[in-house]
Amino acid sequence: MKTSKSIRLFTSALATTALCSTTLLAKPIQHDAEHYVLLSQHAEEWAAEDVQIDKKLAEVRKKNGGKRPNIVYILVDDIGFGEFGIPEMNLIRGYTTPHINKLAKDGISLARMYTEPSCTPTRAAFISGRIPTRSHMLEAKIVPPESSGISRDEITIAEVLKSAGYNTSHIGKWHLGDIEQSYPHNQGFDKAFFPMHNQATFGFMIAEAEAQSWASNYAPRENQPNYRLDGGFRPSGWLLGLEAVKGEQAKEWGAKAGDPANYTYAYYDKLNDRYCSVVVEQLKELAAKDEPFFLNYWPMIPVEFSRKGKKYVTANGGTQVESMKRLDGNVGEILAEIDRLGIADNTIVVLMGDNGYMTQAAPHSGYSEMVFRGGKGDVTEGGVRVNAFVKWPDAIKAGSVAGDIVHVSDLYTTFAKVAQATKYIPTDRVVDGIDQLPVFLNGDGNGRRDYIHIYDGPKLAATIKEQFKI
Repeated sequence: MKTSKSIRLFTSALATTALCSTTLLAKPIQHDAEHYVLLSQHAEEWAAEDVQIDKKLAEVRKKNGGKRPNIVYILVDDIGFGEFGIPEMNLIRGYTTPHINKLAKDGISLARMYTEPSCTPTRAAFISGRIPTRSHMLEAKIVPPESSGISRDEITIAEVLKSAGYNTSHIGKWHLGDIEQSYPHNQGFDKAFFPMHNQATFGFMIAEAEAQSWASNYAPRENQPNYRLDGGFRPSGWLLGLEAVKGEQAKEWGAKAGDPANYTYAYYDKLNDRYCSVVVEQLKELAAKDEPFFLNYWPMIPVEFSRKGKKYVTANGGTQVESMKRLDGNVGEILAEIDRLGIADNTIVVLMGDNGYMTQAAPHSGYSEMVFRGGKGDVTEGGVRVNAFVKWPDAIKAGSVAGDIVHVSDLYTTFAKVAQATKYIPTDRVVDGIDQLPVFLNGDGNGRRDYIHIYDGPKLAATIKEQFKI
């Protein structure tokens, strides 16, 4: 009796998925097996809720002359839970993030947002909607040459939204490969402004870093025997900051190719300033068009390693803590520009961390274990649980908090839903991202995920189910 009922419910769930979640698709999105266990139990109530959500989205579009919402996604590197968005935690840590705190207050705080243990896997999960073991983006690449990257066969969220009529821009850290097919302007973005590699190029490899003992940890370069054999291993002639337009070849920005003067902390600061100003420029350009837009801003700061030339004004005094204050100012500029352009009410702004703090850089960075155990590279909560805030004045209740489990891949499917782009999600592969719009719009207790499988490279390292973790 129970078995036949379960079969009926499961069959009903599959039918409902095809009808409701993917109305415009020839066949439904393929999720992992665990999701169908939940669907078999909640298909009818979720279908009814989807009808109400569709009505809400239609009302918001009507209010905005039929225009779908803009999406701005800010992904902050190596920042643990509690480091921004919560004034009380600011006081404990010894610095303030007033602009990010206001963003959190103006929207919904996702108190149980999970990522991957390090930056490349998290970024791959977001951009593809799939856990990184499926896309083979298994670990953070540290220094060139990588000679690898996200495949052209992955269908990115930028490509999904582009197919639905969105204009797309990526600004800041990319870290999804150094082969041409992996560059952001070849992965669905109309325009891209990005560093070729990650912060290690400026944080560990250059002469200034060695002078501060970052590369050796015990003695500057001139005090070490010279065992170097590979003249191309150090940053010399590497591409650094690139800018590109879809369909064209990327060009280096702000540096003369191969000039040793490029490989400095000063150039790193120059890149970071450039990215903030480009976000403002792109907002103006995109807002002037009739179409909705999707803008990625993935800053390289607050990751900093050098104290050289820095002024310390916080009670904490750590290198990355000071840089976090700088990033908060950048976020304030961006939010102010969105307001000035008159597009704030119909613009979704998501700001979150990509994984826990870099334990190797503590205590110099100013960070340490705060709320959860562990950090970057760990599958404990401190490594994969981050703050995430979502603001959308036309649809999301300000000052709300949700404790539902959300995974970074869920943003892929959720963004597609609000953009009326679900039909462009590929159905020939498993997509791990779940539409979590019910959490955004209806608040706490309306999530559609109660589990996550977390990988450390190719190895299943942790499974979370409800309040349990193994």
